[in-house]
Amino acid sequence: MQRRIIPGVIDGQQALCTLPPEATVQAAVNLMAERRIGAIMVLEANRLRGIVTERDIVCRVVAKGLPAETTLLADVMTADPETLAPHDTAMAALEKMQAGHYRHLPVLKGEEVCGMVSVRDIYEAVRAMLQEELENTEALIFGNQYGATG
Repeated sequence: MQRRIIPGVIDGQQALCTLPPEATVQAAVNLMAERRIGAIMVLEANRLRGIVTERDIVCRVVAKGLPAETTLLADVMTADPETLAPHDTAMAALEKMQAGHYRHLPVLKGEEVCGMVSVRDIYEAVRAMLQEELENTEALIFGNQYGATG
């Protein structure tokens, strides 16, 4: 069975980590450290304008010697990022992530931000899906008692 992004990968109720474009890189780093996350969505008037990831900070700020305290997210974010829809499948998301070398993708329903999916979220959903398929196949081949202890 194909898992959809919502509710199969994320529940759509996660606390969104967002900052406005005029926030500083330091504010993003602080929020990422506090929440133990690798990406933040940049919203303006509740609309997704971009995404800032750990990789963006390393390559666009640290590597260029820019000061995190004064550099604005608008200047270093990935504008208009690829997104997923709630009805997209985990496998389609994995393919999009692999093709674009992404580790995080925002989830939008129309223009409404629903959440953020990480490659770890997708990995867990695909792993669980494959486990279910294996168990169903074993039950079909060997009967429901296969592997049962008792």
